Amino acid sequence: MHYTTHYDSPLGGITMSSDDAALTGLWFDEQKHFASTLPSEHSDRPDHPVFEATRRWLDTYFSGRIPQEAPPLALHGSAFQRRVWRILLTIPYGKTMSYGEIARQIAEDTGAPTMSAQAVGGAVGRNPISLIVPCHRVIGSNGQLTGYAGGIERKQWMLEMEGKNLPLKGE
Repeated sequence: MHYTTHYDSPLGGITMSSDDAALTGLWFDEQKHFASTLPSEHSDRPDHPVFEATRRWLDTYFSGRIPQEAPPLALHGSAFQRRVWRILLTIPYGKTMSYGEIARQIAEDTGAPTMSAQAVGGAVGRNPISLIVPCHRVIGSNGQLTGYAGGIERKQWMLEMEGKNLPLKGE
C-alpha cells in the first residue's frame, strides 16, 4: 500500500509519499513532475512513521540546521537516474556541484569517454525526493543557478539558507 501526507513548508506545500517502508516521493505542490512515482491507488496517512521521520528532517532543515539522519528512501527510476541521484546524496549541505561535474564523475566511474551534462540534467529534474536528495545543490558549469523542478526561486532560497549566494542564469 502507498500512503501520502502533506507538509507546510516556508516555501509552500509539500506532498510526501511512502510505500509503507520508505519515503518514495517528496514534491513541492504543483512542481514539474509532481507525484511522478506515486501510484494512483494510495491513501492519506499523516501518522505513518516514515512521514514522522521526514517531518523531523524537514523541520530541522527549514530551521537552518543540518539534518543528521534522513528517513529511509526508496528511489524509483532508471539505472541511470538512480546513479545520478546517488551522487546528489553525496553533495554536502552548503556545497554545490555542476551538471558537468556529475557527468564527468559518471563517465569516470563507468569507463565511458564522456557523459552528457544534459542527460544528467534530465535525471536531476526527475528526482522524486526533493530536498532530501538535494537536486537544488546542482548548478550550471558557470556557477550560476539554472532550472529547478520546484522553481528557481525556491532553489535560490534554499541555497542562500545553506550559505550559498549564486547568480541566476543570465545575470
